[in-house]
Amino acid sequence: MTSLARRLPLGSTRPTAADRVRQSGVIVATVLALAGALYGSGAAGGRPISQVAGGAFAPDATLVAPAGPAFAIWSVIYAGLAGYAVWQALPSQAARRRQRAAGYWLVGSLLLNAVWILCAQAGLLALSVAVIVLLLAALVVTFSRLRHDPGESTADAVLLDGTVGLFLGWVIVATVANIAAWLRAAGFAGFGVSPSLWAVALLIVVAVIGCALAFWDRGRLTPAFAAAWGLVWIAVARAQDGLQEDVVAASALAAGILIVLVTVAVRVARGGRLQRG
Repeated sequence: MTSLARRLPLGSTRPTAADRVRQSGVIVATVLALAGALYGSGAAGGRPISQVAGGAFAPDATLVAPAGPAFAIWSVIYAGLAGYAVWQALPSQAARRRQRAAGYWLVGSLLLNAVWILCAQAGLLALSVAVIVLLLAALVVTFSRLRHDPGESTADAVLLDGTVGLFLGWVIVATVANIAAWLRAAGFAGFGVSPSLWAVALLIVVAVIGCALAFWDRGRLTPAFAAAWGLVWIAVARAQDGLQEDVVAASALAAGILIVLVTVAVRVARGGRLQRG
């Protein structure tokens, strides 16, 4: 057995040129995503997302818009993505089956996230919905691929499974908020149904998706915590001045708690024998 083979994790083969291209692609996509984040935060030429598109993404724009502090989760997600980009570029990671399975899907997710920021900055709400739906789909595929190939280390659990889980859980909530912002800006009247009932219906959809994800992936915590985080901040926003709505606030809080409880219950029922993250 060669020294190279001894350094490579179980189930891997020798690195190929395609592996090097993938590693470089992840790094480039991460740099672009981080640059987009700086631009979208208003720190590098753009405007804060809450101020673009006529305020369509502001905390008081719709009944399912989260309060401003909710977006602090992006700091954790971006830190995880940056750490992942460095880790996956190591020689020992080049030919790993997990990196090959998830790498290009994460490249797509990073680029779609940057494109979404550009769409939001340009006020292209309909296009932003299409982009975030594609982003959600890419993250679901990434999550599924990782689910079928369990990690082998703490780095796997934190930088890959954990980061993808947080990213996915947050984007589930963000997709619903994005669709609501677009419909409001488009003048959607709700077919005579009250806005609060529409909001509760959307929150039920998020709760169902979050619980289904818990059963599907045997209780992985990070998607549940990220989704619950977003839902709690929707509840906070609806309990404050502006678009205050007690029923929606209670529903959002209940949805967040339900997702966490179901996830923990599934995890405990399986005796903790699941992928980390």
